Amino acid sequence: MKMSNSQMLSGLLPHISIEILDTLSTADMCDLCDATDAAIDAGGGGFGWVTPPERSVLERYWKGVMTVPERHLLVARMDSMICGAVQFIEPSRNNESQSFSTTLLACFIAPWARGRGAGRKLMKTSEKLALEMGYKVIQLDVRETQKTAIHLYESMGYKCWGINPTYALIDKQIIAGRFFTKIISPLVALKKV
Repeated sequence: MKMSNSQMLSGLLPHISIEILDTLSTADMCDLCDATDAAIDAGGGGFGWVTPPERSVLERYWKGVMTVPERHLLVARMDSMICGAVQFIEPSRNNESQSFSTTLLACFIAPWARGRGAGRKLMKTSEKLALEMGYKVIQLDVRETQKTAIHLYESMGYKCWGINPTYALIDKQIIAGRFFTKIISPLVALKKV
């Protein structure tokens, strides 16, 4: 039996790529805001918003992210369209005691792109960037209602080190949050005896 071109194409996975953005084009801002709105509507996606803000507020938010020197915006693209992002946050320069550790913030994938590997690829790229920049530990936190994200983090070796029972308030209900860490490079070199 011979397959048609459309049957062969329907079995292909979409192309997922990860980029670190230094600027946001008009098209990228539109894609990023649309993906953010979809993630918030679907129950969070790593943001403090419970309902999507006005577009102008969201655009100001993303423009603000781009202006902070210690923040790096990594975006996931599915077939060239932004479908998710994570903020890679370096410690402030005066925080010498935590200079070995970076934080991932507002990690999300739009619902229409989930289950295709974009989240895992975004996390792996973040880990690679952290190693290249000399960091040894990654920290992140998430609402305990975000079961898929928690499963992804645990499957990638992140360890839950604590739970905040009063992490978020959504629809007049208190939601707990989980804090995760992952050592990506040895913290100290042991001397041979």
